[in-house]
Amino acid sequence: MSFSGTVKEELAGQISPARHCQMAELAALLHFGGGVCEGGKHLCLHTENEAVAKKCFTLLKKAFNIDNVVTNAKGRMLPDGEAESKVLQALHLGGNEGCPIALQAPVSSLLVKNSCCARAYLRGAFLSIGSMSDPQKSYHLEFVCDERAQAEQLRNMIQGFGIEAKVIRRKKYDVVYLKEGAGIVDLLNVMGAHVSLMNLENLRIVKGMRNSINRRVNCETANISKTVTAASKQIEDILLIRDRYGFENLPDNLRQMAEVRLEYPDAALKELGGYLEPAVGKSGVNHRLRRLSEIADGIRS
Repeated sequence: MSFSGTVKEELAGQISPARHCQMAELAALLHFGGGVCEGGKHLCLHTENEAVAKKCFTLLKKAFNIDNVVTNAKGRMLPDGEAESKVLQALHLGGNEGCPIALQAPVSSLLVKNSCCARAYLRGAFLSIGSMSDPQKSYHLEFVCDERAQAEQLRNMIQGFGIEAKVIRRKKYDVVYLKEGAGIVDLLNVMGAHVSLMNLENLRIVKGMRNSINRRVNCETANISKTVTAASKQIEDILLIRDRYGFENLPDNLRQMAEVRLEYPDAALKELGGYLEPAVGKSGVNHRLRRLSEIADGIRS
């Protein structure tokens, strides 16, 4: 199962004990996974995820004591007109005389005014229209909305928990998305996917350590390459001085430096300083090698 599927499976198994939270989550399931059938007369739930359908029916049972839900080939609907009317009215979805069932409009602010209800609504939204990429490859979580107003409301709800979210237009859909690992972890916590959160954190730690090691190795490799290149240039300069100018014409400190560098071509600057008589520090070695380079450049010119 994909990581996204695992998150949904965990969320589908959570039922809020409070009725107001049950109603908020049910509203999200119907807003994003619902529809109308039989000529627009009845409310239907369309989903290929059996866990989501089961959760919707469980919420109907707990929040409204409705358990006589019938399925048909086009979707799942509430057959009892009185029960359906009660649900539509409680969730502010319209359905009254002269008022069509309103599934595309933003959810009523009355249903999500409490923080706990907003968490439940986001949980229902993710179950219906959410998805998440494999965190081993990239960090990306999104909600695909049919309407811009729904997308903006979701984004604002997520940002209400201090989590950065953005909206982008993709073909005919408006997509609310998060691309930062820390933000996705925070949103999983808000929705109540605590097991998935821990799994994601473990992956982030391993990934962070791997990236840190790679950066360190690359840095050390670059430093080694830089040192080798510098040493090769120094030896090239010293050989040119020896053949074209002669060590005997150099001051004693530079002659000794040139001989030590030729004898220890792979040694670091600090190590080279220990071979000199008397020993000098890294900056002293660097100064002498720079003077030898200037002499070599003079010979070349």
